[in-house]
Formats: sequence, structure tokens, C-alpha cells
Amino acid sequence: MPTDPESTNPESTGPVSTSPVSTSAVPALLDAVQLYFDSLYYCDTKMLNRVFHPSSSLFDADDGSLFVESIESFSNDVGGRTSPASEGQEREDEILGIDFLSPISATVKIRLRAHENVFVDHLGFVLTEDGWRIVSKIWHLEKVV
Repeated sequence: MPTDPESTNPESTGPVSTSPVSTSAVPALLDAVQLYFDSLYYCDTKMLNRVFHPSSSLFDADDGSLFVESIESFSNDVGGRTSPASEGQEREDEILGIDFLSPISATVKIRLRAHENVFVDHLGFVLTEDGWRIVSKIWHLEKVV
């Protein structure tokens, strides 16, 4: 696996920075990111709950104050939404960068569109006995289109 921070992952358009990791860790992490994308595109809480660790927290500060949400609350919110898939919205999701902090922890920066909202997220992943799981999410509403 390249250690040059400017190297690119062939599956994404963003840089990949790595500490020494097994090359088998990368496809599994990419699969977890895809599960995250799919869960929000289809508003599928079963998928969402498979990729998030049950103790994870989500954060936003777009309005100037810190908003903290549990995964349970976020899952309930996602489950109550109209999915972009059901409205025929084209997929707009991408990995902007991956940074391996260690062989079992990584941060992934992504961008995705859900209806008219375009979000940028930083997802904190940890490799658990159940695979790569999101343990934290910080999101930002980048723009409304």
C-alpha cells in the first residue's frame, strides 16, 4: 500500500494517506463506506445500523452551536425520510479522502447528495470483530442545490 499522502485510491477521486496497513483492509473499508452511501440513498435503517457502531455519536455545528445526536436518533430520522432512490434521484456520492490512523482505525471524508442537500462528512471508522464500523460522524451542509 502506498504511503505517499498524494497517492490516489483507484476507487475514489481523493487522496489516500496510510500508516502501515494490510492491503486487505482497504477493500473492506471501501465496502463499509459503500454501505453508508447505500443506507442513506435508500433510507434503509438495517444497512445504517450495520455500518454504525451502536455507541457512535454524530455531530454538527453548522448553526454555530454544537448539535450531538446518537445513532439511535439518527437511524429513526433516516427511517422516516423519503429516500432519494424512491424519487429517482441520481446517485451523487464520493470519497474525498481516506486517512489510516492505524491498521484498525481510519477517517474517511465523503460528499453526498440527499435530495437538494449536499453534505460533507468526516466518518471515523474502527475495525471491529464485525468489520469496519463508524464510531463517529461530523457533518456539514455544504450547499443546497
